[in-house]
Amino acid sequence: MDKDITYRTATVEDALAMCELGQLLNSVHHAARPDIYAAATGDFARDLPHWSSVFEKPGQVVFLASVGNHVVAFITASVSASTGPLVQPQNVVRIGSVCVAEPFWGKGIGRALMHRVKHWAIEQDAQDLRLTVWPFNERAVRMYAEFGFETRALEMGMRL
Repeated sequence: MDKDITYRTATVEDALAMCELGQLLNSVHHAARPDIYAAATGDFARDLPHWSSVFEKPGQVVFLASVGNHVVAFITASVSASTGPLVQPQNVVRIGSVCVAEPFWGKGIGRALMHRVKHWAIEQDAQDLRLTVWPFNERAVRMYAEFGFETRALEMGMRL
């Protein structure tokens, strides 16, 4: 099966496939936090402005995993400079979204995409790789910890 999986850098022409696959992200997040996240819809093109925007600025990348002509996973990342009088200056790559189609869970695709972003971050002269994950997404939390990510901060919120 692994030999049938191909990886490549995405282009804006892949945005619609990302919309379709991104419905899984919508579903997972909406199920846990419907007060924050919109429900997935059959009209996945609704999300085209969101996913197309990752191709609009320099310093952003999307990697895809495909089986045949079908996109089965993607990861987004962007690089920025962390500066200011209170922090060490450094380039930081932030992972935005990671999505793997359910039939392909547990096959190492997410980890392979993470490795691609890590190597891309090194090419960008980044000193740190970061992401944000909700605690309800236990599968993702476990994968990120196994990959070497550590909990550094807790974001807290209150509904008003």
